[in-house]
Amino acid sequence: MAILQMQRINIYALNKHCKEILETLQRMGVMQVEQVDIEDSVFYREDTSAFQASYRRSAAAVKSASEILSTYVKYKKSLLSSLEGRKPLSKEEYYKLTDNYTEVLKIAYDIISDNKKIIENKAKIVAYESRLEALSPWQNLDVPMLQSATKTTTSVIGSFQEKLDYETLRLRIAETDPDLELFDLEIVSSDDNQTCIFAVCMNKDIERFNSALRKIGFILPAFDSKLSPQEAIKELKNKIERREKLIEEHISNITAQKDMLDSLNFLEDYFVMKSDRYAQIDNISYSPHTFVMTGYVTKRDSEKLSKLLLEKYDAEVELEDVDGDDVPVVLSNNKFTEPVEGVVLSYSAPHRKEIDPTGIMAVFYYIFFGMMFSDAGYGLVMALACGIAVKVFKNMEQGLKKSLKMFFWCGVSTFFWGLMFGSFFGDAVQVISRTFFGAEAPVIYGITTPIWFNPTEGAGPTKLLMFSFLLGIIHLFAGLILQAVNYVRNGKWLYAIYDDVSWILLVGGAVFALLSTEMLASMAGFQLPPVWLTIGGIMALVGAVLILFCSARNKNPFKRLIKGAYNLYGVTSYLSDILSYSRLLALGLATGVVAQVFNQLGAMIGNSFVGVVAFVLIFVVGHVLNIGINALGAYVHTNRLQFVEFFGKFYEGGGRDFKPYAVNTKYYNIKEDI
Repeated sequence: MAILQMQRINIYALNKHCKEILETLQRMGVMQVEQVDIEDSVFYREDTSAFQASYRRSAAAVKSASEILSTYVKYKKSLLSSLEGRKPLSKEEYYKLTDNYTEVLKIAYDIISDNKKIIENKAKIVAYESRLEALSPWQNLDVPMLQSATKTTTSVIGSFQEKLDYETLRLRIAETDPDLELFDLEIVSSDDNQTCIFAVCMNKDIERFNSALRKIGFILPAFDSKLSPQEAIKELKNKIERREKLIEEHISNITAQKDMLDSLNFLEDYFVMKSDRYAQIDNISYSPHTFVMTGYVTKRDSEKLSKLLLEKYDAEVELEDVDGDDVPVVLSNNKFTEPVEGVVLSYSAPHRKEIDPTGIMAVFYYIFFGMMFSDAGYGLVMALACGIAVKVFKNMEQGLKKSLKMFFWCGVSTFFWGLMFGSFFGDAVQVISRTFFGAEAPVIYGITTPIWFNPTEGAGPTKLLMFSFLLGIIHLFAGLILQAVNYVRNGKWLYAIYDDVSWILLVGGAVFALLSTEMLASMAGFQLPPVWLTIGGIMALVGAVLILFCSARNKNPFKRLIKGAYNLYGVTSYLSDILSYSRLLALGLATGVVAQVFNQLGAMIGNSFVGVVAFVLIFVVGHVLNIGINALGAYVHTNRLQFVEFFGKFYEGGGRDFKPYAVNTKYYNIKEDI
């Protein structure tokens, strides 16, 4: 629950060590490199944009090759492969793999070339098949599809876009030109969409014949050939066969490299690292013999970094404590609260002058998630699944590991609240005992009997609703207290009183006063002594006066009073904020009731073999669906309570994330041995 002290680091070393130092810093991943600004004619910068572009192109080519290889070679992946993380590599293994990178790069380009030829051949086959389809109506024609002529006659080849028979065709020609008689025609093929003909006409009447044909919808073929359709079809089939053999050869060339996938993946990572390294060179200032680089490092890592650079590269390192809005932020929390850092950072990193809210938020986050999921069976499944995954997959990415740890603690909280409310896969134990054993389940606290109360029976919903409101008020007050602490840390004591203590008095006093009345006491299940009506009223009055006269920051008394009145009207927003915590009741009830419904559905067939099978199937499918839907709902609404109600009371954020220069790869993780 702290923001780590940052230090500005300046590194001075000989140019000959620049490459090794950059590689070391990249593997360590503890320094955020910043641009060096030195106004001196001796120093200069290098433009590495061309190198970066070259390495990015190579990385893209290798990535394309690995994707092509994965298309033609089906590699087996486990269902949990996404949890395995990147393969760790030592520095020695890394350098060993880089020795043959030119050979692997050549293989990558060969794979791309083969794939390009496969695409080209497939395109040719599509064209040939299209030509075959166009020729198929003409396959009975045994002469070339070219208009030919003798001394006395001329042939005509074409089609009509409808089905016609011989008599109909002759009749239409006669209707168009009654005097045209010296011609003959043959229907080569006919279907519902097309009629293909071969005709012969006397040369002296050919123009009249062509005109008559055009008037009734005659279309010349879109292609011609010196070969007959039968010969052309045979030639096209031979071409397709040759292209298919070429495709098989190129596919064989690709699949022959099936053992190269790991090398290709490494090479992609290698080029990405090289590109990132050259990007950092742009931030360095060089002189003829030395270079200077600067950046930020946490105080906990600065000593080991400076010691390593001094011992290995004889580099001079300067360290200086820094603070300010522009200094990047690194959070530091314990094992219980660290998993929710991602939730905080997804909203915004805290600025350096405010409290890291992770620790306080974690407590409420786990409580709210558990109350909304609120089933001991579901919590047990979630906690075990996440805990086992974290233990088994040692190389899991840190971001994913934090998320699983967060859901582990959410599962523990869910298990706790499930025991409190007596829900274990709904009422599964009771239903199984009654349906298949003909007896009531024994009393097992937390499983068949709630340790606290059952939210679905009697006054349970009202009791849970009031408890939800109580947690909401505590949550809101925690936010106000944190804002007051931030004010005090910055020397603004009066602001803490005017902006935070005033609202705690107003809202808290109103709650005390209401709990001393019979109306609200009947809902809460208890009533405060009448004296609390007076105490609460005084507290609320003091809070209202402070808000009215002191909350506005304006030297003009009239404007300050008007603004204070407007701020006091904000009490309505507190009412809506408190009411929003009713979602703890709604989602908690939904989880339990839906679980009970699936149990009842499974038990409907009764005690028989078929009934047992049906119960197991409905139980598994139903509860898996319930876990998925309601876990998602609990996650979304828990985040909403933190981001809107909690953070809205005190959290400014806007801090600058710490982005260290590190290994940014997909498949391999290379770390510096320290």
